Amino acid sequence: MGIVSINDALRLAQEADLDLVEVAPTARPPVCKLMDYGKFKYESALKARESRKNQAQTVIKEIKLRPKIDPHDYGTKKSHVERFLKQGDKVKVTIMFRGREQSRPELGFRLLQRLAGDVEELGFVESQPRQDGRNMIMVIGPHRRKSDARSEARAERATRDAQHPERPISRSRAAVRDAEAGEQLAEAQLAEAQLAEAQLAEAKPAEAKPAEAKPAEAKPAEAKPAEAQPAEAQPAEAQSAEVSEPVQVAETAAASAPEAGETQPRPKPAPAARSGPARVAAASKASARS
Repeated sequence: MGIVSINDALRLAQEADLDLVEVAPTARPPVCKLMDYGKFKYESALKARESRKNQAQTVIKEIKLRPKIDPHDYGTKKSHVERFLKQGDKVKVTIMFRGREQSRPELGFRLLQRLAGDVEELGFVESQPRQDGRNMIMVIGPHRRKSDARSEARAERATRDAQHPERPISRSRAAVRDAEAGEQLAEAQLAEAQLAEAQLAEAKPAEAKPAEAKPAEAKPAEAKPAEAQPAEAQPAEAQSAEVSEPVQVAETAAASAPEAGETQPRPKPAPAARSGPARVAAASKASARS
């Protein structure tokens, strides 16, 4: 578009329904571009993700040895170092000295040189043996990069799968198969759970039947009236009270009867509180008078 003013550039961006993006801010005059900025950010993030996917980070593995290691143990440790180097990883070999072994560092040095010679086809000595306190350290680097090792491993896996058709062609198919098996297992578990819930719902009425038999279990509670029998004996006391009331009425009648020769009735004596036997004696006297 050539050199235009900022207002003209903004007007052109609005007319094209695009964004005005500054590409080279340090140039004189600054360089701008009309583009869809959202689409540009998405594509750049996608490219960065793809580049990170192809990158391989080198990992440093560590193997620890002792100066007096057994030959069988040495063979096991050497196989681990070879496996790490085949995968494209660096290996840090550490010789640990204890006690008087610290006065014989040449034992650890010879052991490291022996290990480096045994794995020279797969790696090289990147860092020479050096003393670090009680330990002696050496770093062995692989001859090939980790990305190359991955590509070779994929090629070997593809040839192996081609030779055995019953195996999955790639790990992706194996992952899909595992996912399908997991889904089937989840569906089976869900069906079992639904069946168990249905059986539980059907069994609930049967379990409620023992609750109907509760009146039979409440029979011991019906024996409570037997304990209340002493309370039923209260009518006997009421009868004695009813018998005593006529006696008191008889006493009041005898006291109110005027004697011979008296014109005015005597005042009624105040009834005294008497016990049961006294009331019976007074009732007998009143009956004798009458």
